[in-house]
Amino acid sequence: MPLEWSGLSPELLLAIDRQSPEPLRRQLERQVRDAIRTGRLQVGERLPSSRELARGLGLSRGLVQDCYAQLQAEGYLSTRVGSATRVAAGQCVPQAGAATPSESPRLLADFRWGVPYLGGFPLPDWLWAIREAARSMPLTALDYGDPRGSAVLREVMAGYLRRVRSSAAYPERLLICSGYAQGLALALRAVAAAGVRCVAYEDPGSPTTISTAAGAAGLSTVPVPVDEHGIDVEALAATGARTVVVTPAHQWPTGVVLAPERRLALLDWARRTDAYVIEDDYDAEFRYDRSPVGTLQGLDADHVISIGSASKSLAPALRLGWMLCPPALTQPLTHLKQLSDRGTPTLDQLALAQLIESGRYDRHLRRMRATYSARRSALVTALSEHAPGVAVTGLAAGFHAVAHLDDRADEQAVIAAARARSVGLYGMSPCRSTHTGTPTQLVLGFGDVDERAIPAGIAAVGDLLTGR
Repeated sequence: MPLEWSGLSPELLLAIDRQSPEPLRRQLERQVRDAIRTGRLQVGERLPSSRELARGLGLSRGLVQDCYAQLQAEGYLSTRVGSATRVAAGQCVPQAGAATPSESPRLLADFRWGVPYLGGFPLPDWLWAIREAARSMPLTALDYGDPRGSAVLREVMAGYLRRVRSSAAYPERLLICSGYAQGLALALRAVAAAGVRCVAYEDPGSPTTISTAAGAAGLSTVPVPVDEHGIDVEALAATGARTVVVTPAHQWPTGVVLAPERRLALLDWARRTDAYVIEDDYDAEFRYDRSPVGTLQGLDADHVISIGSASKSLAPALRLGWMLCPPALTQPLTHLKQLSDRGTPTLDQLALAQLIESGRYDRHLRRMRATYSARRSALVTALSEHAPGVAVTGLAAGFHAVAHLDDRADEQAVIAAARARSVGLYGMSPCRSTHTGTPTQLVLGFGDVDERAIPAGIAAVGDLLTGR
């Protein structure tokens, strides 16, 4: 039975069988040679020193040195005085079935939706917050903690949400999750366990995301139309659903704000039918020419699950989100979170708490509002100049807009023609439950598009937007 050993600095997993008639040196040469041939060891990759590999495998150092010398003579390894032994160029082959990554063509402008300005991530502030959190945290913070999340962040976040979003936020009913996607999945599983069988969603909205999460929770889904005042509450009541997912502060993707009378009607529906409203509070921090709108959860904490995240305010890669839980669902959601992953990484939570408490988070949001406002203005100006007559809506908040094209235009044809001109455009059809391309509308994300690239991109596709 061969034994497996690991070398040190760096480690390399090899198997030496002392019962085999094959000499030890030949075993070692063969395994290193095979690792290079199959691509397990890549060009330029460092091998353990002869001393460390010999110690780890229980071999003489001279045997390992002879092995390395032979493989170097065969062209598999390269050595240099004062440097580590590495895999030589020209010897690796990709593993069977491995996909070769292909670079996407560089676009003049890519109007992707849902992506914040990635270059605006406050890296110096985040590194400062990580260091401060690591320096001041107790050792107990490194243990498995409360599945709801760090008590420090829940306290800080509750205060922030009360101050900025007018939420009924209390640390004991706040749960830290790994972004909106996990929050939605947990919420749908919790309401399913409470007896809900059907969940409604806004149309247009996020049909694929919600249907996938609902299906995993054993729920059916039903779309509910959205108009210029937000979700149609009468149509919602007619569906028989007992949970609905909404984006009231800035409807995705139309950008409308849920009208006051609709907000009250929606909460009245939830109370009358003992239903739950899942509030996606995804980009309410970024508003320009309208008054701030508080959360639905602040009006009815018993029937609203409010989910927010740092994906739009900081960066999606952080995977940090939070949920304000109704009293009846706090314990079930906590249990589901514990079963899911035992809790979101604590150090990142403590860093976010530092960022908020220090005022650097608010400062970052002010800076991003100015950036997005300038990009919004650049988009409006460019459209008025290069695509006059194209109506644009949904600009009061966030970092995307909806462009309304002539209904005779074909959404996919416009997108394909724009791509041929190195401009990324994206249609409304994926946001509709029917996935139809009519009426013809484009969702123009400007969050991660450089202000100078916006007019150049619109100029390149202006005739496609107007149909000239």
